[in-house]
Amino acid sequence: MSLRYAVCLSLLISAALATTAHAATVGREQDIVDLKLGQRVMVDDGTCPAGQVKEVRGSKMSDKGVVRTSSCVARYGPKSK
Repeated sequence: MSLRYAVCLSLLISAALATTAHAATVGREQDIVDLKLGQRVMVDDGTCPAGQVKEVRGSKMSDKGVVRTSSCVARYGPKSK
């Protein structure tokens, strides 16, 4: 009985983590309305070099809300042979 409970619990946790780890992609940084702490949003606005995309993160809390940081990261697309 406890093994069944552990398996169900681990599946539930892994499903929750998989849904929160998915990063959204937008065309402009102004399209990000409410960035949460720890959230990552990919911005495809052409400001990064070829093969990279801008990643905007909610890095820390301040008096005025979530502070945004951005950096260029590798663009992950479909794998080719």
